[in-house]
Amino acid sequence: MTHRGEPTQAIDFNDENSNTSANPTFDAVLGARLSRRGLLRGGVGTVGTAMLAGFGVSACGGSDDPVVPAEKLLGFAAVPKSLADMVSVPAGYTASVLYALGDPIIAGTAAYKNDGTDTDFDKRGGDHHDGMEWFGLGADGKRSDSATDRGLLAINHEATTDEKLSSFFIHADGGTSTLPRPASEVDKEVALHGIAVIEVTRTAGKWGYVPGSAMNFRLTPLSPIEIAGPARGHAQMVTKYSPTGTMTRGTLNNCGTGKTPWGTFLTGEENWFGYFTRGAADDAARGNDKSVAALKRYGRNQGAASRHGWESGGTADQYARWNNSKTGASADGSDDYRNEMNGQGYIVEIDAYDKTRAAKKRTALGRFAHESAAFGKVEAGKPLTVYMGDDSRGEYIYKFVSTAPWNAQDANAADRLAVGDKYLDSGTLYVAKFNADGTGAWVELSMANAAIASYAAYKFSDAGDIAINTRLAADAVGATKMDRPEWNAVNPANGEIYFTLTNNSNRSIDPASGQYLPDAANPRAYTDMKGTSKQNGNPNGHLVRMKEGAGQAFTWDVYLFGAEANADKGMVNISALTADQDFSSPDGLVFSKATGICWIQTDDGAFTDVSNCMMLAALPGSVGDGGKKTLSYTKADGSKLDVATHVGKAATPDTLKRFLVGPKGCEITGLAETPDGKTIFVNIQHPGESTKMADVADPTKYQSQWPANAGYGAGKRPRSATIVITKNDGGRIGS
Repeated sequence: MTHRGEPTQAIDFNDENSNTSANPTFDAVLGARLSRRGLLRGGVGTVGTAMLAGFGVSACGGSDDPVVPAEKLLGFAAVPKSLADMVSVPAGYTASVLYALGDPIIAGTAAYKNDGTDTDFDKRGGDHHDGMEWFGLGADGKRSDSATDRGLLAINHEATTDEKLSSFFIHADGGTSTLPRPASEVDKEVALHGIAVIEVTRTAGKWGYVPGSAMNFRLTPLSPIEIAGPARGHAQMVTKYSPTGTMTRGTLNNCGTGKTPWGTFLTGEENWFGYFTRGAADDAARGNDKSVAALKRYGRNQGAASRHGWESGGTADQYARWNNSKTGASADGSDDYRNEMNGQGYIVEIDAYDKTRAAKKRTALGRFAHESAAFGKVEAGKPLTVYMGDDSRGEYIYKFVSTAPWNAQDANAADRLAVGDKYLDSGTLYVAKFNADGTGAWVELSMANAAIASYAAYKFSDAGDIAINTRLAADAVGATKMDRPEWNAVNPANGEIYFTLTNNSNRSIDPASGQYLPDAANPRAYTDMKGTSKQNGNPNGHLVRMKEGAGQAFTWDVYLFGAEANADKGMVNISALTADQDFSSPDGLVFSKATGICWIQTDDGAFTDVSNCMMLAALPGSVGDGGKKTLSYTKADGSKLDVATHVGKAATPDTLKRFLVGPKGCEITGLAETPDGKTIFVNIQHPGESTKMADVADPTKYQSQWPANAGYGAGKRPRSATIVITKNDGGRIGS
């Protein structure tokens, strides 16, 4: 997701907090005491290994004809924490920039000047590179699941860097920070969002993207996209653009990804709600009907301002659609965009190999702030399972189970999106309920569940209503509030499911309105000091993992707790992380199918006085390999409360270490690999994010000048980019 760093925006759309339900944070909630971990912070630990710039040079000498030594996973020397404006990788590895914001991907598009005068962003690389997936190409230019030297990268372009309204790095003078916004600025900013598919090749050992490839394409927030599944044609999907409720315009705020067993790309729409505005009197205009409750549950109260003010770009339809108010006279919404927001917030399926096919929003998988979509173990004759998280404070963990059992012949079907229709448009959606004893249950979200059918806070009408208003259905059944479920990934070795829970400022031992106590799966509530500033709640985040059991039962434990190495090991650094392992705010999460390594990426604001964001490599065990731990807290009134949790086996230098540290102001996110595991692609999102808009004309005041300072591209304005990493001896990444 997009990093929530300094300077604080007037409206922070990445910190949405609309779950005011009374749902438990656990069935048995215990208690909390403030930790003094932040007060005990010492200096940055030293590490006896060289840290070298990651671009243009390798970390140690290479060879034209490398000899691959015997492999030891995590055999590399850990990369130290760093505040330098560069990418650091271990000795023996080489990283280089592959594709950045503004790079031309369509033939005939001019080279990127990076001075704010560039246009045609629908033909260029978008901004805020996020999740991505690899799709191999054979010599014939067709799908090849074994290809390692040529392929397509499908890349999310989540958002764009702004301080107030304007994406100032892409406008010559920084753009306008007041309303109305000029149409020319709005058009550029809209086109920066969405997804890109680019062809990449390795020639003579060097990777590059193919700017004029006929297979390259972009989808933006203006691209026509089909509505599929139970919400297709629903009354709540009717808009002026699509009176039948079967189409919508564009995909927005694309964050995590997934890849289907039949070879298509899945992209999750995350913080889309903040792009829409609502009038100050819209509740009354709607007759205070149930749509008002739904809008509030998805973060749009009446009078809400939009992130960029795109609705002010003019009277044309492409601008009007960002006003989510009831402005028309029709009963069904076919003359305005009162229902427009209902077209966002889904998992979108795209055929990366065929740009002529319209993408489809798979509404059966629910509507919320989607991150990644990870498939469980795929077995012939059994239904497919997809795991998902809702990335907002106090939101939930979900899974979808297909109605159709898997037929292995579908893996190579000619019409890939038709296969998606078969498996992703019909099935059962569940939400997770965690128990304090280390067990849990998946609760069905359907009209057959009496808690949903009779829910007093919102009257559900049918399956389509549940697909559109999934959060409300999860509220109805008492799902467990989690500390911002981000990406998830399935361990290929044992099928266990891992979720990053990035942080949560709403955890408190003395909860005020909108806050809640810590619980077994989210057990920490403490104070972390960043300089003289207090960061309260669970500022460093953690990872939870789950093991499926009989029926809809599961067991769980906390795999890792984010923390600084010298924090209190009893209450904060519970995983006993060392200086080679400590991290904060885990976000991106990918298991390598080639090596089994679990890659953990951070999107942090709590730890950035110590280190820029990073990526770690892990070799995890399994649920239950650790033990039970009780955290004892003292509340403000002096009463004692204990939180009993379940903690995985402590990491060792052989099972967890830091692999990469990024440049200033960035988030590390997204990872794709070639099937042999010898090349990985990683995204560096929003370097220089904390630059002031007023300083856009003075590069010396930029927080970051990456990747220009690494020798890539024109100008000095920072750019999100995809990097490619290889090992100098030709071995697999992470060895």
